[in-house]
Amino acid sequence: MDRLGWRRKFGVIAPSTNTIVQPEFDSMRVPGVTSHYGRIYIPDGRIADDEGMENLLEQIRANMDDCVRSLMTMQPDYMVMGMSAETFWDGVEGNRQFVQQIQDLTGGLGVATGAEGCERALNLFGAKKIAVVTPYTPIGDTNVRKFFTELGFEVGQIKGLSVNSAVEIAQVTEKTLRESLIEINDSDVDAIVQCGTNLCMTELADEAERWLDKPVIAINAATWWMALRENGIDDQRRATERCSASTDPAPSPLRRYLSPHEEVVDALSMGSNYLAEGR
Repeated sequence: MDRLGWRRKFGVIAPSTNTIVQPEFDSMRVPGVTSHYGRIYIPDGRIADDEGMENLLEQIRANMDDCVRSLMTMQPDYMVMGMSAETFWDGVEGNRQFVQQIQDLTGGLGVATGAEGCERALNLFGAKKIAVVTPYTPIGDTNVRKFFTELGFEVGQIKGLSVNSAVEIAQVTEKTLRESLIEINDSDVDAIVQCGTNLCMTELADEAERWLDKPVIAINAATWWMALRENGIDDQRRATERCSASTDPAPSPLRRYLSPHEEVVDALSMGSNYLAEGR
């Protein structure tokens, strides 16, 4: 038995250009669960236009197998996707095929993807209409809309930031993200979803729920939550230390969006409160 990963060892697949997903996942770690990263080599991270986005996806597909084979040498118990664009591409069927590809490479291990994590979160909240923030160009946003629409969600505004490069996604300011959330927050939207694992959003999502008065689902939080729950791990854990000055373990405002029969401290680790479905 692994001394530190005695409950589960997660193999995390992330692009070499991504500098946010690892520290955000690490901020949500629970005892006995360790995460181990394989990096997909991305020599050209330019994504300012649709051609760049397509090129990024081609690089991911070309280098995925080597990344997974390397990760398998540490004998993971479960796989976690530290990227999201590929999990939305070509809608629900594209996500299914992507998961199957990973399972074929790993001998059938379970896989948490950002697309499915967000789907589960939205269903838990009972959301019908959503709005979305992404770092993508229009082609990426079209695939995000396709995925959620095929699942039966009504998709309102999508704010695509069309960031110049994969590395620069991590440099998008909190001010830009905050303004984007406000811009797409139409009165009939039930929840807001953030895509793009290299956008630093987990902490801001928790804050935003307090002034938007609705769920804001950060994709890294939703993915990590899915991975834990898929493995029967129901721990509650502060995702960040922003509120560390307070020792009051008060329930998140997320609780009021859940049906009365749910015994929930915090539905998801959307922000800096607790990871728990708490059933």
